Amino acid sequence: MKYLKTIPVILFSIVLLAGCSSATDRSAAQSEVTAEKAAIPVKVLTLAKTKIARTIDYTATILPYEEVNMAPSSPGRIERIYVENGDKVNKGDNLFLIDRTQLYQLKLQLANLEKDLNRLDTLLSTGSVKQQTYDQTKTQYDVLKTNVNFMEKNTLVKAPFTGVVTGKYFEDGEMYSGAPTTMSGKAAIVTLMQVDLLKVNVAVSEQYYPLIKKGMKATLTADVYEDEIFNGQVLLVAPTINSATRSFITEIELPNKKGLLKPGMFVRVSMDLGEVETFVVPASTVLLQEGTNVRYVFVEDQGVAKRVEVLLGKRFDDKLEIISDNLSEGDRIVSEGQSRLLNDDKLEIVE
Repeated sequence: MKYLKTIPVILFSIVLLAGCSSATDRSAAQSEVTAEKAAIPVKVLTLAKTKIARTIDYTATILPYEEVNMAPSSPGRIERIYVENGDKVNKGDNLFLIDRTQLYQLKLQLANLEKDLNRLDTLLSTGSVKQQTYDQTKTQYDVLKTNVNFMEKNTLVKAPFTGVVTGKYFEDGEMYSGAPTTMSGKAAIVTLMQVDLLKVNVAVSEQYYPLIKKGMKATLTADVYEDEIFNGQVLLVAPTINSATRSFITEIELPNKKGLLKPGMFVRVSMDLGEVETFVVPASTVLLQEGTNVRYVFVEDQGVAKRVEVLLGKRFDDKLEIISDNLSEGDRIVSEGQSRLLNDDKLEIVE
């Protein structure tokens, strides 16, 4: 009986402890909710556009204005190559000569056909031959003459422009088969580059597409010529944007009158886009998403933090230009305390 009286007391104690534990858990949960909803103290600044001189800088490699791999239209024995690697040539200079045996045969046929055509022309005027016969012979003559002119140009190959020979792949007497001989995998007997005029292809960020125009000036510097500044101008703006790199190719024409610059050289390219209005903020306001190259800021929106991704423009000492379609003048950017924020956190604005 004594044990039976003890059992209700034990049960009551268990219930009491369970109730206390439940109350404690509810209190802790309420405290966590309160902590989560607590506003985070931050400082903000109001966005306003600032006028800046827009200059963009890129690096690039110099290219020849033109580069051609010179080869005949068909395989054959090389009679003579008139140039050596590194030679300067003028437009129209002989580059190489291919065996002309077939050409001489065609010329002989053409001469005979020309005699036949002249004889038929005389007979046609006297009515001794039909017009159809004359027309057929004239067609044969025209086709053969076209072939002769074609072979004339393709056996004695001349320089299409003034430039420098940058590759010679055969010697006199060797057979040209049409197999690839150049670094690019193309077939050639010699390679010719135009270097009195050069070009540079620059991959420019898509955000500047509306500002790049044909004829725009560009300045270039090369590390090998510390005190030299070279002037060029935009020759071509690509009509499309590369979806993978979010950039477009801008081709810059570069005069090379002194001959200092060479294809393959590394250069720095600068283009002045004029004065533009843009947002400039302290560099500390811009955050970097860990493990990526994504930059973002926090905007205060009715007391709540909203994350906005941005692109970086120019740097001005401790300030950065930021670019985003989701930012407007008058927006309030979190300038202090932003490193502790998550999207949709409540904010307490501290003066």
